[in-house]
Amino acid sequence: MEFKPCIVIPVYDHEGPLPKIVERLQAHGWPCLLIDDGSRPSCAGIMRGLADQHPGVRYLRQDKNQGKGSAVKLGILEAQRLEYSHAIQIDADAQHDLDDLDKFLAAARSNPQAVVIGQPVFDESVPKIRYYARYLTHIWVWINTLSFTIRDSMCGYRVYPVNTCIALMQTTALGNRMEFDTEILVRLYWREIPIISLPTRVGYPEDGVSHFRLWEDNLRISLMHARLFLLMLLRLPKLLGRKRR
Repeated sequence: MEFKPCIVIPVYDHEGPLPKIVERLQAHGWPCLLIDDGSRPSCAGIMRGLADQHPGVRYLRQDKNQGKGSAVKLGILEAQRLEYSHAIQIDADAQHDLDDLDKFLAAARSNPQAVVIGQPVFDESVPKIRYYARYLTHIWVWINTLSFTIRDSMCGYRVYPVNTCIALMQTTALGNRMEFDTEILVRLYWREIPIISLPTRVGYPEDGVSHFRLWEDNLRISLMHARLFLLMLLRLPKLLGRKRR
């Protein structure tokens, strides 16, 4: 298949940083899918305006907030409908370094079957509690894959091969909220999809908006890790055999 990427940006009330992100992407000619996850009218209006202003921007809306995972899945489905080969997921809160986009795309072009994921290089703006807490997820991911291949499963800067993800989504009920980013990587690894990690700078803008719900999302993530662990035990012989190979 021809390498034909698009940008997928899940959005929930990020009207502040979004226009600058879209303008930078459009300056380089990258097609963008803005997936509105039930944002308030002011944010929805900005997204509609961006789609009207830029021919390379498409706007899709879920009227009710269903979660980041749900929005990304909708974006991947739309990418397939529009015959894109790869979907580059970028968060809408301006944490990701768009200067690294060419590096991610080059890796995906050279390895079209692989998922390319960001391995964050944090600056001083990162909240310490979030920095250290993410290691709990790292440890569970390494246990559930018996591998250190997935260096950071929580970074939302990544490139998905569209048809590979659709094949997984058609047979597996993936989480709809913050657990999605981790779960899809573990399940793709189980399917022996190559995963490439690239260092990328990640910052936390002072005016950034986070929709991470401390108790609810941590509970969802914990339940997801427990479910994956039980499923990993069923796959243990295959994973061990893979390590021996």
